[in-house]
Amino acid sequence: MTHTPPHAGHTHAHADDHADDHDQAEILDLDAEVLAEHIASITAWLPVKADPRHILDLGSGTGAGTLALLARFPRSEVTAVDTSAGHLNRLRHKAEAAGLADRVRTVQADLDGDWPRLDAPELVWASASMHHMADPDRTLRQVHDTLAPGGLFAVVELAGFPRFLPEGAPADRPGLEERCHAALDRHHAEHMPHRGADWGPKLTAAGFTVEGERTLTVNLGPPHTETVGRYALAGLTRLRGGVAEALTSDDLTALDQLLTPDGPHSILRRDDLTVRTERTVWAARR
Repeated sequence: MTHTPPHAGHTHAHADDHADDHDQAEILDLDAEVLAEHIASITAWLPVKADPRHILDLGSGTGAGTLALLARFPRSEVTAVDTSAGHLNRLRHKAEAAGLADRVRTVQADLDGDWPRLDAPELVWASASMHHMADPDRTLRQVHDTLAPGGLFAVVELAGFPRFLPEGAPADRPGLEERCHAALDRHHAEHMPHRGADWGPKLTAAGFTVEGERTLTVNLGPPHTETVGRYALAGLTRLRGGVAEALTSDDLTALDQLLTPDGPHSILRRDDLTVRTERTVWAARR
């Protein structure tokens, strides 16, 4: 996503993994805080009549989905799976702080490899993780075989990382944010071809019956909270790492001015930020 979702099927291969993991975790935490109401509305929409005994969260990240599912289904237990030990550690701390530790189990695993033993969950949740899989069709079949008969699979896909700036901003380089996203889209088209995919046909091909599809439009503020400012700063800082080489020198200079926290043009000083994005969820029955 340039939204930086949990890399459920992705193995990092860089020396700065730890720093990258920490930066990604910060964005995931901010995303969960800013969009908590929208995540809750997705879990409320799921066609589930009774609390599942066991829920599986694939690519759980730092726990936004896990905690939302525990709140939605107070008699359920969740197994959270992610490649990142750091993300799972944060998730456990959050569960403990909320008094939910006894309802959460974490499993560190790369879902592009051999799957761990995951029992037979009645509900599987995968938010912003399926497009990271090396072979999503294989993963969908694996989920189908893992689910209990009659169980539900919820796939959430993101329309990229949120937009924050007004169209005419910044004044000296209007449209800068859209140009950054366009550059990132070109990068992802080559390196992450399933990002933004229509998962409905793929779910059907894997043997599921799609029972529902819903697109949630997010448009928050202004005025915005201090958390939104930090979310914008962290997200655009991470986006910069993927697009810097594709930007003109003038655009890069303008972006760096926005991303200087204590600078006169810092994004943290703006009072016109919004949070604009879309999320689509598919509910599919085994």
